[in-house]
Amino acid sequence: MRWIRIAVAMLLLSLNTVVHCVPLLLLAVMKVVLPFRPLRRALTTLLTGIAESWIGVNNWMIDRLSGTRLIVEGELPHCPDGQVLVLANHQSWIDIPVLQRVFNQRLPLLRFFLKSQLIWVPVLGLAWWALDFPFMKRYDRETIARRPELAGRDIAATRRACEKFRDRPVAIMNFVEGTRFDIAKHRRQGSSFRHLLKPRSGGIAFVLDAMQGAIDTIVDVTLVYPRGGGELPALMAGEVPEVVVHVRTFPVPEVLKGGGYEDDPEFRQRFQNWLNEFWREKDARIGRILARRAPPNGGD
Repeated sequence: MRWIRIAVAMLLLSLNTVVHCVPLLLLAVMKVVLPFRPLRRALTTLLTGIAESWIGVNNWMIDRLSGTRLIVEGELPHCPDGQVLVLANHQSWIDIPVLQRVFNQRLPLLRFFLKSQLIWVPVLGLAWWALDFPFMKRYDRETIARRPELAGRDIAATRRACEKFRDRPVAIMNFVEGTRFDIAKHRRQGSSFRHLLKPRSGGIAFVLDAMQGAIDTIVDVTLVYPRGGGELPALMAGEVPEVVVHVRTFPVPEVLKGGGYEDDPEFRQRFQNWLNEFWREKDARIGRILARRAPPNGGD
């Protein structure tokens, strides 16, 4: 029965992807060849609608096939025309479908900063480009040490990539830990947080700097799987009983504005102090949610 449910779900997901990808890729090719910015913007609106439709059908399938109880705590934002930064912990392979389930058409289409090399991924690279996912090129310290002229080029290139969002809705997604939580990683890090890996401040600073003040709102998402998460097949097989999504929305704090993270040590320290306190609060929140949702006597 488990494999039948998974097979049906994967078949439906594949059909949904094909139905939506064909027009998306056709419009993407048109966007590549059209030279006029107004026409490209109009195509982007159509492409975004296709992506949101694809997500909507996926959400319908998750609701009907998974049996997962989605518990949303806090007040959900409704700002499809806003400019926001979404910050979340990373617990499971199904975090992204969960976030899309919660925020589709409530926020602008969730976009991630992608490594520049990913634009060459067959089919997906073109789709990401057409949907205006920002591509970034980052140089490590060793490369910059060998070639000092590259210093600052990554920020400059990303700023250019983000110019299109200055007067348009955008929701940039950032998993603050940079990787999924698991016990082995937690131990290797020696994390001082009970339920989280150490937060990485550089990614948030990079986004805020690249957007140059365009982002004015933070959506803080805490993801909790009281009885375990898993991968997409586990979700569709009904093996993820419930997901708790706690949401807070607040303006970008002043402490995160107006400084140079790379070249201003004092600003960087203030930024990191804010993020560590933000992460301590999230860690405590996860503990409270787990205590509240724990099955009686450790049972199901």
